[in-house]
Amino acid sequence: MYIIVGLGNPGEKYEHTRHNVGFEVIDILADRIGIHVEEKKHKGLCGRGVLEGQKVVLVKPQTFMNLSGECVRAVADFYKVAEDEIIVVYDDISLEPGRLRVRSKGSAGGHNGIKNIITHLGTQEFPRVKVGIGEKHKGMDLADYVLSHFSKEEWGRMEEAFQDAADAVTVLIGRGTDEAMNQFNGEKKEGVKGKDE
Repeated sequence: MYIIVGLGNPGEKYEHTRHNVGFEVIDILADRIGIHVEEKKHKGLCGRGVLEGQKVVLVKPQTFMNLSGECVRAVADFYKVAEDEIIVVYDDISLEPGRLRVRSKGSAGGHNGIKNIITHLGTQEFPRVKVGIGEKHKGMDLADYVLSHFSKEEWGRMEEAFQDAADAVTVLIGRGTDEAMNQFNGEKKEGVKGKDE
């Protein structure tokens, strides 16, 4: 079983902001496997289904970003999964908008949601799919930047990136982290759909 967590902030005012790319990817995965992520439990919204022959739980924490670990810990404890069966999808300011990076483990890199998850899980060893949102503009406060909306031009790239990130999660589950890194960490990802039938 895999827990797939998309990070973001709950509430209409945060919809489609840079910090909510994880929620966008969860919505795409839910649509692909034909489930709804609306069951309120474990301090989040959850939905259960099957992806690449594996049982999965899709999760959108409702704790606000900085406390994401509370939800992740609760879901992990309930389903008794190992850390390497928890996949986290989130925004990364060090990557250009639309670029992806898959990792099997790593530090928080300044991301408060990941920092809180590491604190609650007691480990950095969980796979993640990072979705680039671009660096903040000079002189702009980081918090204001990550809570801002994409430009119209950026949004076109991001919509494609959300699909690619869902593909990366699918490959990660079906063929492993190394294969996902090989396919999605280059300059251009190969055309992989890998959607669950």
